[in-house]
Amino acid sequence: MKTTILLGITTLFTSVFTSSCAQQSGYRSDAFSIQEVVVVHHEEIASTVWEIRVKGTAGKTTPTPVGQLDGAPVLGYVFPTTLKSTDVGFGDTAGIVALALTSHPDFDDTPLWDENNDSSFDNDGVVWHPHWVLLIEDTRVAGGLSVKQFEETDTTVVLPPTNPGMPMYMDSPGFQVITKENTIRVVVPDYRINHQTDFTYDGVTAFMQVNGSKEDLPLLGVYEVFAIASGDLSVPFTVK
Repeated sequence: MKTTILLGITTLFTSVFTSSCAQQSGYRSDAFSIQEVVVVHHEEIASTVWEIRVKGTAGKTTPTPVGQLDGAPVLGYVFPTTLKSTDVGFGDTAGIVALALTSHPDFDDTPLWDENNDSSFDNDGVVWHPHWVLLIEDTRVAGGLSVKQFEETDTTVVLPPTNPGMPMYMDSPGFQVITKENTIRVVVPDYRINHQTDFTYDGVTAFMQVNGSKEDLPLLGVYEVFAIASGDLSVPFTVK
């Protein structure tokens, strides 16, 4: 099963290297230049700590708002993994399970969480926060990837109860995200990943964008990839 997933990831990212390098989002910087990606399991707290370390200051750069959802920019530090969709609360469906740490000031998609602690739950999309997503190949966008969508009327779709209510495989799990100096990290309790500690992973930094008006584009697509930790997205790293 793991070999199949790895082959899927390799295929999925084939177009990323050639297409994304031609894009100019304006956000490419040392803040997204990956030096190392690490996931460590801590038995004493029954959790894994996921980290991406960059050349510059992690999380320092956030998107410039455009004032609306359509065309809203999203920046992300992303961990593609070999976890199964069912490990993170989705139904059994195809796609690459990724943990994405994102910032997007034009909208808030974590209705259960108040990340800036101001007693308002709908105004803190710019604060770095986590999402589980399922990524699929998508040649309609320059980065070659999008978050897997579904018809809102499809009653067979299974999402975690913490999902933000959008018609795509996305969850807003509310894990703690910390940015400090050159590192962005997130703490994931074991029970929230089906107690899996033998998966492999990679690290990616990317620019994404929301689409709410064009039927020929995905709802959330990847338009530029800044860096890939392994260099070839072979997802080679193991949990320590």
